[in-house]
Amino acid sequence: MIETAPTLSEFFVAWDLFRDPSLTGALAGAMLGMMGIYVILRRMVFLAATVSQAASFGVAGAYFVGLGATGTLAPTLGALLMTFVTLYVIATDTSHEQHRRDALLGFVFLVCSAGTLLVGTRIAEEIQDIQTILFGTAVAVLPSDFRLMIILTIAIMALHIWGWRGFSAVSFDRAGAQVRGLPVRGLELGLFVGLGLGLAVSTRVLGAMPTFAFTVLPSLAAVNIAPNIRTGLMIAAAFGALSGFGGYVLAFLFEFPVGATQTALAATFTAVTWLFGHKH
Repeated sequence: MIETAPTLSEFFVAWDLFRDPSLTGALAGAMLGMMGIYVILRRMVFLAATVSQAASFGVAGAYFVGLGATGTLAPTLGALLMTFVTLYVIATDTSHEQHRRDALLGFVFLVCSAGTLLVGTRIAEEIQDIQTILFGTAVAVLPSDFRLMIILTIAIMALHIWGWRGFSAVSFDRAGAQVRGLPVRGLELGLFVGLGLGLAVSTRVLGAMPTFAFTVLPSLAAVNIAPNIRTGLMIAAAFGALSGFGGYVLAFLFEFPVGATQTALAATFTAVTWLFGHKH
């Protein structure tokens, strides 16, 4: 009997099965895409990769000490812990030398990458979970994770819609923002806390690869075509949502890994806008 390829109509017939994971990808893409504008403007791309990898290590560590079997709370807390430890280490580096900061980020990235793989070899019964952490190969999302992503996305996007002028000011011209009397430290704290929460939860739910992709690629695409920051935030969120949802649909249709397909679709948007977008 010849097997036929899945069709789009079959996807929507089974919508109850695919709703939560596909919409979770869309929510994460929109949330991280919007915050990714500041990651790009502040030249923090490598920071996003490092934090995603640190969150992976935190999830793997939770499984290693036997907490993964108790539910999703412990792995999520592990991701949050390593995320904010990494952000604290970077924030307390007072050298202000770019090469030193890059070296520190590289050190943390490699240590967490190695740690995740080493820990993964000791928890063979959870190897599927470790693969999901690294590559985002899961095709299902727990209802509790879907609800968490809804709440987090609404909260973070509302914060950025409300405070985009302040976040833009401290990202473009920190000294100028201080002169204007803006609460620079509070704005930066809000920016980094939101980014940390988004990266940690998305890494735990979707995997490190799509999380990093959503943080960087939609915002790169938006920067290529947006005339200003406000428009860029909206375009980045839209590209992120399309990458998350569309990538899941394409993965279903062509039987590809979900995380890799979401990443490839986001990269396609970036490549197209590079070719046809206006130059800054």
